[in-house]
Amino acid sequence: MSLTVLYDAGCPVCRGAAGWLARQVQLVRLDLVPAGSAAARERFPALDHDRTRREITVVGADGAVYRGDTAWAVVLWALESWRPMSDRRGFVAFAARWGERWRAMAKDEDCGDRCQAPGQG
Repeated sequence: MSLTVLYDAGCPVCRGAAGWLARQVQLVRLDLVPAGSAAARERFPALDHDRTRREITVVGADGAVYRGDTAWAVVLWALESWRPMSDRRGFVAFAARWGERWRAMAKDEDCGDRCQAPGQG
């Protein structure tokens, strides 16, 4: 089983998040693929690839597509240390803890509206 996480490789905050995900102990393998890349278009031709640059998108091995807050919850579920945060209450706590920090980083990096913090989707 694996999940594909599409992230905006042109955004420093998104690249940082992808690096963080890569360093976590994964209970479910996360394949990190730049959104809109040739690899992403080849693997998922039916996706709206412009949308995947604006909103975190996760694709399951079964083809299920998750976006926004649901995608964050699925990614947390895949990580050993963060799986307890993947339920509804845990995700709300995660979003509250990291949402403001994420928005501050996006503002500092001048990401405009490209970066969507957990709890905004």
